[in-house]
Amino acid sequence: MRKWGPLVAVCLGTFMLLLDVSIVVVALPDMAGGLNASLSDLQWVIDGYALTLAALLLGAGATADLLGRRRVHVAGVVLFAAASLACGLATSPVTLVAARGVQGVGAAAMFATTLPLLGSVYQGRRRSVALGLWGAVSGGAAAIGPVVGGLLTEGPGWRWIFFVNLPVSVAAIWLTRRTVPESRAARGGRLDWAGTVTFACFAGATTYAVMRAGGLGWVSTPTLTAFGIAALALVCFVLVERRTAHPLLDLSLFGKPAFAGVTVGALAYSVAAFAVLPYTSIWLQTVLGLGPVHAGLAVLPLAATGFVVAAAGGRLLHGVRPRLTIGAGLALLGAGALAQAVLDAGSSWTALLPGLVLAGLGTGLVAPALAGAALAAVPPERAGMAGGAVNTFRQLGYAFGVAAFGTVLTSRMEDTLAPGQAHALAGGGASWLRGTGVSEHALRAAFASGLNAAALVAGVVGLLAGVTVLVLVREPRPVERETPEAGESVPVSLHENVPGNP
Repeated sequence: MRKWGPLVAVCLGTFMLLLDVSIVVVALPDMAGGLNASLSDLQWVIDGYALTLAALLLGAGATADLLGRRRVHVAGVVLFAAASLACGLATSPVTLVAARGVQGVGAAAMFATTLPLLGSVYQGRRRSVALGLWGAVSGGAAAIGPVVGGLLTEGPGWRWIFFVNLPVSVAAIWLTRRTVPESRAARGGRLDWAGTVTFACFAGATTYAVMRAGGLGWVSTPTLTAFGIAALALVCFVLVERRTAHPLLDLSLFGKPAFAGVTVGALAYSVAAFAVLPYTSIWLQTVLGLGPVHAGLAVLPLAATGFVVAAAGGRLLHGVRPRLTIGAGLALLGAGALAQAVLDAGSSWTALLPGLVLAGLGTGLVAPALAGAALAAVPPERAGMAGGAVNTFRQLGYAFGVAAFGTVLTSRMEDTLAPGQAHALAGGGASWLRGTGVSEHALRAAFASGLNAAALVAGVVGLLAGVTVLVLVREPRPVERETPEAGESVPVSLHENVPGNP
């Protein structure tokens, strides 16, 4: 217990927070029916979690360095558990979305402290073993999320995808307090509250604007107002970060082409690989009529292939330049998304398999290489900040992608359906539309064309990002990490080594 207790405690928390990224996907149709939720509500169920996790990740890491990593980690688990209970008890879409946002706050506190806690406990060979096991648990959580979500949704009901977090949280808190020592950063500093708030405002307003554009149009007053708020928040964030002595994110890092290329790759990675999956799940269940378990198994090849490739690639691709690994991986992701844009009214779930496997190959190459490329692009003293930034952009890519593809999906379906019908169908209302006289062929054809459009955009994003990485990320220098003493900070960037995680 004393030897590996800290690893078990950290892995429990990591497993929960990463599972909740993917476990929700197959439960969306049941949530829509149980809460009378719209397409926008379903988007926010996903993005409320991803956005708060992304927006607060850097700030949570800085807070933990000052207040104590174990203290912040335990607080994050407590908040995550309370929010999970609120999610399971939600009686309206608004309540569920709000609780998901609070879940994201807790997840940010947990995610930002997991590897620093491991780094303060384990050194040398034990650290390598601990990080390897942590990576395996992380990848496994992403891979089995849709299947576990399907089992719980089809069994006791969708609310149990949140209730299941409660006993795991209790075990994680008990183990953490019992086995994990407290640690802080070697150097002090001040928390960049202004940077945290302005960045969160930018991310939230941008996502809201893209979602509203799908129903109201890109030039409508609410959409333009939201984009204006996002632009103002971004300007304020830049000004704050340039003036503060302890910035949340050193903007000079983006002046390095290699680092800029890696962040573009991180953003595009989640967009191309994962942001279409929520709508794919709705298509599988409400249009094709698959159960939640079958729907989860249908999308499993993506995460499972990515996990296997990442595990094997670490050994087989050792010494290969990160720009080649990331560039090729993004190209495979793009090709995999394009291979999924082949649906028609008669397609079944098997039509997705070649594209999902191809995309899985890409995720397995990209995910482990992002961290090394980020570290190689910056000075060693900026390693933690660089890794945290790349992880933040990955989460933002998922949130932005889900919002954007909802707009793409409904816009394409409006070519054959009325706007209200298109939004209802995208939100899981296929059974209701059948009752209004819309033919089965029309429903299948409309949703297939919408998914094709979203997959096409995802494919183009992946291919363009692959080219960008190959052009900008040049000759990264190797970075040798020294073993820190107990209590010394370790880079958060190793969070990137999570195959299959959005």
